[in-house]
Amino acid sequence: MKTMLNTKAYIVLLSMALSAPSLATVYVLSSPAQTVLGEDLRIQTVYEDTLYDLARRYSLGSDELIRVNAGLDPWIPGAGKTVLIPGRHILPSGPREGIVVNIAEHRLYYYPRPRRHHPQQVITYPVSIGKMDWRTPLGETQVIAKQKNPWWTPTESVRAEHARNGDPLPARVPPGPDNPLGDRALRLAAGNGTYLIHGTNNPIAVGLAVTHGCIRMYPEDIEALFPEIPVGTKVRIVNEPVKVAWVDGELLLEAHPPVDAQGQSYEPDVEKFAELLRQAVGDTTVAIHWDYAREVLARADGVLATVGLEAELPAAAGPAPPVEAPATPAAPAATAAPGVPTVAPVGPAAVTAAGPAPP
Repeated sequence: MKTMLNTKAYIVLLSMALSAPSLATVYVLSSPAQTVLGEDLRIQTVYEDTLYDLARRYSLGSDELIRVNAGLDPWIPGAGKTVLIPGRHILPSGPREGIVVNIAEHRLYYYPRPRRHHPQQVITYPVSIGKMDWRTPLGETQVIAKQKNPWWTPTESVRAEHARNGDPLPARVPPGPDNPLGDRALRLAAGNGTYLIHGTNNPIAVGLAVTHGCIRMYPEDIEALFPEIPVGTKVRIVNEPVKVAWVDGELLLEAHPPVDAQGQSYEPDVEKFAELLRQAVGDTTVAIHWDYAREVLARADGVLATVGLEAELPAAAGPAPPVEAPATPAAPAATAAPGVPTVAPVGPAAVTAAGPAPP
């Protein structure tokens, strides 16, 4: 089975300086058809490690790393423990331009404008999104302003919430360690300019649904992104808990906990997820191992898995062969990848090729 972990074939990975707090990465797309980035890693912990520190170091949200390493104490995993770093990502669907935020994934993708005669790049960062009734808005918007060391002017509803919790806020919060916007902010047109992409004074919460609707980034990530974003940059906010990609005839599935209208993650309805998978596959003739696919959908941990193989169907009917010609043998069954049993093709094309069901 060919693997998409061969980075020479699929990506050129440029790491930032090793002294940086996180491994923010730039991916160079080898072709417009490329949809999968990065690679998964397994590392050994040292005594000082926490999963929160490792998440930041490897450009992951804290919940993203804790979810795939559920057997470890996030604060004291201990020395010599194996930690899975889920570094593979399927690009969200839709145009590859400007900024795309997938709230189900808690991840931002930035597509710099390609230089002439150069391949397209994409940079990806973990983010926090809105919580409860502070919903992060979906749809298309744009960056309308940029600000260093921003003042925070909480809305009346935010001040009312803090007052109810015994933590009253001033009308304006100056730059500094108590400012939740961090030291850089990109203002969006959405919500009459009330929504921001910004830094944070609480990096441990990046990757969680904890903001008042804004999109929060690690301080070093917003510092790197800020100078690259001109005013007017398009921003598209989507909610795609299920993503699929084809690599060398293999169907890869990436599933994340779905996000409700209030920005909260909840347990997936596997059958609804399965329907999203069917829609994503469309008319492609594919042999899907549905039991394993449902297991991946139920787990919804963001780790990519091979759940199907592209099926080869018999050639379409043509002119009848001469009488003396031997009958055309049936097409062989698809050969399964390791861990993916061979199953019957599914989808509209498979039904058409097989003909009507027997009585």
